[in-house]
Amino acid sequence: MSEIMKAVVITEVNKVEVKEVVKPGIERDKVLMKVHACALCTFEQRMFTGDSHMPLPIIGGHELVGEIAEVGDRVNEKEFPVGKKIAARLIHSCGKCYFCRRGEENLCTEINSQGTKYETTDGSGRILSIGGLSQYVLIDPSQIYDIDQDLADTQACFAEPLACVLNSIERGRIELGDDVVVIGGGIMGMLHVMAAKLSGARVIMSEPDEVRRKIAEELGCDITFSPMEKDPVKFVQSLTDGRGAEVVFNTTPIAAVAAQAIQMVAPMGRVVMYSSQHPDKPIEVSPNWLHNTEAVITGAVSPSVRSFNRSVNLLTKKLIDPSKLMSGEFGMDEAQAAFEAASRPDTFRCIIKF
Repeated sequence: MSEIMKAVVITEVNKVEVKEVVKPGIERDKVLMKVHACALCTFEQRMFTGDSHMPLPIIGGHELVGEIAEVGDRVNEKEFPVGKKIAARLIHSCGKCYFCRRGEENLCTEINSQGTKYETTDGSGRILSIGGLSQYVLIDPSQIYDIDQDLADTQACFAEPLACVLNSIERGRIELGDDVVVIGGGIMGMLHVMAAKLSGARVIMSEPDEVRRKIAEELGCDITFSPMEKDPVKFVQSLTDGRGAEVVFNTTPIAAVAAQAIQMVAPMGRVVMYSSQHPDKPIEVSPNWLHNTEAVITGAVSPSVRSFNRSVNLLTKKLIDPSKLMSGEFGMDEAQAAFEAASRPDTFRCIIKF
């Protein structure tokens, strides 16, 4: 007889339920992870509010921490002992496509091809799972990253979002003493602030909310300002002898701000479009300006294997402390409240504990 587990399911727009589903059985070359906690990313929030293309019902969750519960007989038990605390990079990398073989696993052509369908026990059919908002998840050993036993689960949940940010930081190529602008004081903006400071930059944040500006300053941001009170481009130029910043990270989903980010950058500087754009409105860029300035405009999407490994190291060694970016812990039976809280604009990360 199949074993049963519980999962947090987005059943319809603005509605979450805890359902019993069939627990995944162990496979010979896989590891069964017992989930301790999972944070609610913007991706899950969009599924909850109906702003994504994903079909419902669905089980999301990819910012998770837990422990090894069982290993298949082809998995080295000494390397992956039962009880070891782990984080998981759930994004699938095929290892054989053009991008994977160039070390850009975050652009894998099969990155969105994976998913598991769990059978429910109430007769409502099978539910697609693309994440870890369940008591157990079956993963490949290559997806496992060791987490220090003493690191709190709520902090370990930041391994995935911090890894996304570190991929962005790498694209920005910050040098010691650079001026770096972070546009947006959401959780990803705050993580950019901390990572940019570790990279040796003077960090400037553009954020309209006063509370968030203060938090950014507590996290090490050197200068904060409101774009509602100062012209962002002129203010950044005034701080940099008219040149602009060497690196600009746009962490907002607003196309007009993306255009503004480009105007802030110095000649030979880098602009990183970190956030996806909703709605995606094209912006104009002068090719002659690009020609004359040698500026670089690029993007950053998903965590690479390299950035995930760096993220775990920074968290485990306590070089990055994300505790100020947690807005609440919720039990599994409080999942509806967790999603509602996470979807509000005044919160950072909300975490469901299993």
